[in-house]
Amino acid sequence: MGLVSMKNMLDQAKANKYAVGQFNINNLEFTQAIVEAAYEEKSPVIFGVSEGALKYMGLEFTVAMAKAAAEKYDLPIALHLDHGSSFAVIVQCIRAGFSSVMFDGSHYGLEENIALTKKVVEIAHNVGVSVEGELGTIGGVEDDLHVDDADAKFAKPEEAIYFWNETKVDALALAVGTAHGVYKGEPKIHYDIIKAVASKIDAPVVLHGGSGVPDQSIREAILHGAGKVNVNTENQVACTETLRSILLKDSKVIDPRKYMGPAREAMKNVVKNKIRLFGSNAKI
Repeated sequence: MGLVSMKNMLDQAKANKYAVGQFNINNLEFTQAIVEAAYEEKSPVIFGVSEGALKYMGLEFTVAMAKAAAEKYDLPIALHLDHGSSFAVIVQCIRAGFSSVMFDGSHYGLEENIALTKKVVEIAHNVGVSVEGELGTIGGVEDDLHVDDADAKFAKPEEAIYFWNETKVDALALAVGTAHGVYKGEPKIHYDIIKAVASKIDAPVVLHGGSGVPDQSIREAILHGAGKVNVNTENQVACTETLRSILLKDSKVIDPRKYMGPAREAMKNVVKNKIRLFGSNAKI
């Protein structure tokens, strides 16, 4: 199976009140861990790629790894540009083989965000590529994106509904209290915003910053209409902690397979647990 759009998998998730996980890929081991976990759990999955990761891995290598994973494991896998910052980057990714893109116009005014997102939707839908939009300002740190908690702004339900009706994006990311990166305390998710929006639009709400959110909070968010949950930091932590433990224990270890292999297994366990938490296991 080749790479697929997010639309069908997310439509199914919303209809049946579960969520599909987006797990960011940062290198080969991340890609292998995610796809192996999804295959064993019989779950659709979304490979998220930030612009920073894209620069690090290279566009051609990124697409090649994702396509190889989809073809080998015969799973519904979407290759999704995360927080696309410009029309040019989005077009470049679509032409290279991405099956899904996100345009993050949250730093623009509402009407300009709508106009720019509609432009992305038009070109993407014409070639079967799904689109995620964003409203509100999600706090935290991801790649070069830094948003202080004081500057984070919750999405307004009436604006979010209007935004979707105007753009018809396939998924809508909302600022509802989660944040990118490591949490300083327990996040307070505004389920009322999720419910108010998800009950009035056909697309699912996206929960960014899913790493470190308590399991019960994730379940509540999904129950109220979150159909896509993004996870990256927990995999990065699992990978790094495993590497650090092995290398500090034995300074003679120099073979990357001796530490990257265990790191891959640690990430695989994270992904499997998240898939079960999201309820997307046994869905294919």
